[in-house]
Amino acid sequence: MALIELSGVSRSFQSGGRKIDVLRDIDLHVDEGEFVAIVGFSGSGKTTLISLLAGLLAPDAGTVVVDGAPVVRAGPDRALVFQSYALLPWLDVFDNVKLAVDAVFPEWPKARRREHVRAYVELVGLGAAAKKKPGELSGGMRQRVALARALAMNPRILLLDEPLGALDALTRGSLQQEIARIWALDKKTVVMITNDVEEGILLADRVIPLDPGPGATLGPAFSVDLPRPRDRTALQHDPGFKALRNAILRHLIDVRRRAAVAPDGRVADEHMPSAKASAA
Repeated sequence: MALIELSGVSRSFQSGGRKIDVLRDIDLHVDEGEFVAIVGFSGSGKTTLISLLAGLLAPDAGTVVVDGAPVVRAGPDRALVFQSYALLPWLDVFDNVKLAVDAVFPEWPKARRREHVRAYVELVGLGAAAKKKPGELSGGMRQRVALARALAMNPRILLLDEPLGALDALTRGSLQQEIARIWALDKKTVVMITNDVEEGILLADRVIPLDPGPGATLGPAFSVDLPRPRDRTALQHDPGFKALRNAILRHLIDVRRRAAVAPDGRVADEHMPSAKASAA
């Protein structure tokens, strides 16, 4: 049995008195220890999907199951890292992480909790900045705090909702390598939402496109058989990487074009993802 199982999942929202179908008939199985990246265009429903996995939303139809049990609410077994950091500005790095640790492990002695926090702050390279508040940190450092906070909860599943989307290219590249390094330590189950095809290939075991809606659904899974550890610069010269990137982009562009065809056969003016960066 897969650790995560979504079967026939659909979700819609009401807007202006009308129903908007966001996701339809989503089937997804993720094995324990697997790193899966979901890629797609903006507005295709990626954040709705990760919210269903986190237990922040309930499906209109279908089931979301983790380790054989239906997901009915958020829980510490599934830690979520947002794009927007979501740090408390009046707490320093150490205390932002400690807040989560205190909530998840209240039975631990105080000294053990503090040592646990310190270890994860060090893990993401922020030991020297432990007493700094979010306003004193760069965007990349803030995202490291959010990652440390999630990992310190010892979740069984790590959910990443475009965690690097707001960062500049150099910082994003650095944190991609950091995520890959940390994942290799204990191989937690990870589902990552991203708008960057290359990022998905760099980090994941499988890359799955979310085909645009209304009523978006998952496309075919692309297995990433490239050996680890992976270096983004070196991958640019790897024929296997290039072929996989182009296949995923071609799928995304083809489904976007089909979705953009009007009833009279005309094609709408759509912004296509570039071969370099993304299905934005």
